[in-house]
Amino acid sequence: MAAELGGDERPALALYGYWRSSSSYRVRIALNLKGLDYEQRAVNLVRGGGEQKSPEYRLINPLGLVPVLVHGGVVVAQSVAICEYLEEVCPATALLPPDAAGRARVRCIVQSITSEIQPLNNLGVMKYLGGVMEQGDAAVKRWYQHWIARGFAAIESWLEGDDTGRFCHGDYPTLADCFLVPQVYNAERFDCDLGPYPRLKHITEVCRSLDAFRRAEPENQADAP
Repeated sequence: MAAELGGDERPALALYGYWRSSSSYRVRIALNLKGLDYEQRAVNLVRGGGEQKSPEYRLINPLGLVPVLVHGGVVVAQSVAICEYLEEVCPATALLPPDAAGRARVRCIVQSITSEIQPLNNLGVMKYLGGVMEQGDAAVKRWYQHWIARGFAAIESWLEGDDTGRFCHGDYPTLADCFLVPQVYNAERFDCDLGPYPRLKHITEVCRSLDAFRRAEPENQADAP
């Protein structure tokens, strides 16, 4: 049975996303871990120059980005804001630790991914490097791998701490795991060497064994080719 979201009177959830968007992937994991039913509304980021650029979609998100969560009259953009919103309106199956220090540690890992890794390697940046900057595929891949290595080295160091368990923080999945696994998926696509990050790799393998993570995988989405 799906978890309650503020009672039966609350409207259904709808998630605008793209099958291979790591930001959408994060939110799908969080929704699945919380046991929430939601409608997926596909936004193809490449077809016809990108459906996210259409005037219709810009009315939903002026930035022209995915994901966007719609919950009745509430529209939430940005994956961190969406996950924090879900944490507040559906506190059952918490994805943040109960203590302030634990929440800060999880948010540190989350923000390291969303602020220090993913923005430098997102679709817009990669297209700009290959297009306007006229960089070849090899140079673009080196760019990607450089920022992955920088960010993953820091995360691996944090995972050496005593607060790490089967997952990034303790023995239950948190938002840190929701954000880590999609970034590892992207790193694998760009042939990044994950050998220096054994803890990060192990936690990813544990996460991928869970149904909530498997159902969120890009290849398992209805809009995947």
